Amino acid sequence: MRSCAMPEPLRGFDWVDELTTRYKDLQDKTVLVTGGATGIGAAIVAAFAAQGSQVIFIDLPHMESNAIKVIAALNSKAEKRPVYIACDIRDTHALNKVIDRTIETFGRCDVLINNAANDERMDTLSVTPDAWLDSFAVNLHPVFFAARAVHAVMAKQMDGVIINLSSVNTHWAPPELAAYNTAKAGVLGLTKTLAREFGEFNIRVNAISPGWVATPKQLNKWLTKEKEAELMSRVRLKRRIEPQEVAKLALFLASKDACMITGQEFVIDGGRF
Repeated sequence: MRSCAMPEPLRGFDWVDELTTRYKDLQDKTVLVTGGATGIGAAIVAAFAAQGSQVIFIDLPHMESNAIKVIAALNSKAEKRPVYIACDIRDTHALNKVIDRTIETFGRCDVLINNAANDERMDTLSVTPDAWLDSFAVNLHPVFFAARAVHAVMAKQMDGVIINLSSVNTHWAPPELAAYNTAKAGVLGLTKTLAREFGEFNIRVNAISPGWVATPKQLNKWLTKEKEAELMSRVRLKRRIEPQEVAKLALFLASKDACMITGQEFVIDGGRF
């Protein structure tokens, strides 16, 4: 199993010009995003870059072409050029080195967004031990180790935000996603644990649980016309969730407007029932 999507068509970032809220406190913040070359992650990179943050995003080496496209597309929209670093987040030692290098280079880390994920489908009875462990190695383990790696600098700053991407699948448990669903449920438990333990250092930790977001990967692989019609029958808001809508929620949670919110899960799914 791969730890990220294969390169996908890059969507434009014209929507950043229409952002209705400018968070002045995000100006010049250092923001680290995992899985930032595609989908939701790329939208998060764009949203923070448009706020004047210095964004560093991590993705797999084979995602470099997508990462270059993201950076190029933001040239006229970002005050500070985003920085891409190649890393397989399943390698905890390599992940720690990337985070340490980021802190050494920029002197701080204000926001960590644990976005990288792999939602490959597999029948439950066909899941091998290696496939199960690999899902956790992508979807859960790096969330813990990345958060622990930024703790020291955030504690020194007495200020920091960690946002973990979970999934509404933890509530609805769709089939063929046993390992993914379980790992994402673990992200929610970890979010509450870290919020409790890091709170004395003014580090806020929250989780975002998106519904079925219409990224190019999802549209190419799983979100067929039939599946989308079924989905629309189960949500109150009858339209697709776009990646930038998740990114906008991340902006709010990272801002001072959310300064007393921690240990919470925020569902963005169009009102599924």
